[in-house]
Amino acid sequence: MRGLSPVKYRGNLTRGEGARSIRKLLLILCVSGSALATAGCSITFPMGSLLGESDKSDADMTAALPSADQPSPLSPELTAEDWRRAKAAMAIALDPVGNGASAPWANPETTLRGEFVPASQPFVKNDQICRDFLAELVLQTGTQKLQGTACRPSGGEWSVVAVEPRKKGA
Repeated sequence: MRGLSPVKYRGNLTRGEGARSIRKLLLILCVSGSALATAGCSITFPMGSLLGESDKSDADMTAALPSADQPSPLSPELTAEDWRRAKAAMAIALDPVGNGASAPWANPETTLRGEFVPASQPFVKNDQICRDFLAELVLQTGTQKLQGTACRPSGGEWSVVAVEPRKKGA
């Protein structure tokens, strides 16, 4: 009996099928890993400004994760796709090694748009990189100006941890 070299043996796979199978497996592993990694994430935003309260501590400026009906902590008018686009622009604007320029976003399907501008230098809080931002949203109901803070763990995604209507002069 001849010995089979693992390098030469191809079994029943035709040329290219092995690479496609490996790519499929890697895709499944990446999607599964991402789902597991983000299963415990949360987003918070302040409620005090909605109730007419102001000058609260960071602990008072947070609320629960938006529901499936409200995917964005910035506005209930933003759809999941609007928030996906806005979040990508926020990540560009808040990038600690970025140039500090504003980052616009738009969704031609809903006609909603906006932009993010970093409002501070990055800082570390609770082992996360954080940065204050200013945001302007052009919604169906009008323009909304916000200020807030977003944080991210090392190598992770930015999450809005506090947001409120922009104060005069900000």
